Amino acid sequence: MSELHRRDYEPAAKGSLDGIRILDLSRLFAGNVLTQVLGDFGAEVIKVEPPEGDTLRAWKTEGIETHWKVYARNKKSLCLNLRDPRACALIRDLVPSAQILIESFRPGVLEKMGLSPQALLAINPSLVIIRISGWGQDGPYAQRPGFGTVIEGASGFAAINGFGDREPVLPPMYLADGIAGLYGVSAAMIALREVEINGGKGQVVDLPLLDPLFAILSPQAANYRLTGKVKPRTGSRSTNSAPRNAYRCSDGAYVSLSGSIQKMTERLFRAIGRPDLIEDPRFRTNADRLRHVEELDAIIGAFIAQRSQAENVAFFEKAEVTIGPIYDTPQIMADPHVIARELIADYPDAEMGQLPMHHVVPRLTDTPGSIRTRAPRLGEHNREILAGLGLTEDAIVELAQAGVLHSG
Repeated sequence: MSELHRRDYEPAAKGSLDGIRILDLSRLFAGNVLTQVLGDFGAEVIKVEPPEGDTLRAWKTEGIETHWKVYARNKKSLCLNLRDPRACALIRDLVPSAQILIESFRPGVLEKMGLSPQALLAINPSLVIIRISGWGQDGPYAQRPGFGTVIEGASGFAAINGFGDREPVLPPMYLADGIAGLYGVSAAMIALREVEINGGKGQVVDLPLLDPLFAILSPQAANYRLTGKVKPRTGSRSTNSAPRNAYRCSDGAYVSLSGSIQKMTERLFRAIGRPDLIEDPRFRTNADRLRHVEELDAIIGAFIAQRSQAENVAFFEKAEVTIGPIYDTPQIMADPHVIARELIADYPDAEMGQLPMHHVVPRLTDTPGSIRTRAPRLGEHNREILAGLGLTEDAIVELAQAGVLHSG
């Protein structure tokens, strides 16, 4: 079995976002994804945490904060009790030096803290304010709790995910949050360009979890208006092209296979020794194949079932048919392509010894991102950040004793 490459942190590295300061008041996943990407490319991310820490710290495995370690890399921790007006005053003091502020409170909470967008923009007219929520800053559902699970149901995703004879299936990971976080990266860069290149002013980005997830679900509304039919749950099949499915191999493992263009399907038919299927009226066109997908999958599945996963992948790759193994985590970590590309690498970690973690995405040739620092301890950078505001050591100690500042 191949071993992951071992990489050190690169504290001296600089990225294309060097000089950008971000105040991240968000909690949980979407905001942390957003700022992890920007931090990877050189932005200074000040993670403003409550006394109990960002909720992501509570997602532990065997007592280890694995989620936090991965998604809080390249960040600094400032731990403030924002229920205290003195803590909110410190945020206002930091705003002039920031280019972006991110929050994920329920709509209206920021205003109650005295940190409304109007107040923040009055302090720093070029500030970009990204407001993450479940449903958006307005509308009938704005005040509803908006965890990703609820959004994954309400967006239409769960209704089309799974098998037709079973219940709708929610994703086994943080899909709505992750997609919103990545959309947030784009939004931040678009808004910053307006400030920096076009001489524009700062603005507010309304970033609910609902909108980005709905946006990637293809033209469901248009299709429904055209047909009057709701997209069915089809398991691993596609309603747009056939063949496309997950097929079981002789060793119990699975492969994924797609013949989404006509030439690929014809190549597949020849590879399995059935060139006659190319002119078979059941399978001649994509539309024909969709109508007879059960018969088509039975033929392909029977061929694949005679070989192991590795044998199938080797056989179909030689025939230049689009196929791939369906991996579990150990297989991903042992895959030579994953290791060679350093999709995952081992980084030094005080608790785990070596922490396997994804490298920077996306990859840029001239201004690549880097992993400069590990995830911070709670309140680790309190003194550094507040000293930058001109606070003396005595003033910082006084704030800590008063419960405004916390550290873990």
